[in-house]
Amino acid sequence: MNAQVVGVSTDSIFSHQAFQKELGGLSYPLLADRWPYAAVAQAYGVFPPGKHQLPFVNDRAVFIVDKEGKIAWSQVYELGVQPVNGEILEVLRTLP
Repeated sequence: MNAQVVGVSTDSIFSHQAFQKELGGLSYPLLADRWPYAAVAQAYGVFPPGKHQLPFVNDRAVFIVDKEGKIAWSQVYELGVQPVNGEILEVLRTLP
């Protein structure tokens, strides 16, 4: 669909490596938003410290960024809720 999937979290690179190993690998890269801490999450408006039971946990969200670098679609999910892949694929189909 002419798209690149990237996972971003405030977890460390070592945490990402352990997570990938636990899953048997991933087909997309994971990026560590560690320094400055949560700068990417804050820029996207999904780092609400104190909102969740675990401190310093960012919201779970999906962003689709178009070819011009603009957010074409986004959805924030409750912790533990999985995104609906069909919904995301449908949005990708509508992009030029």
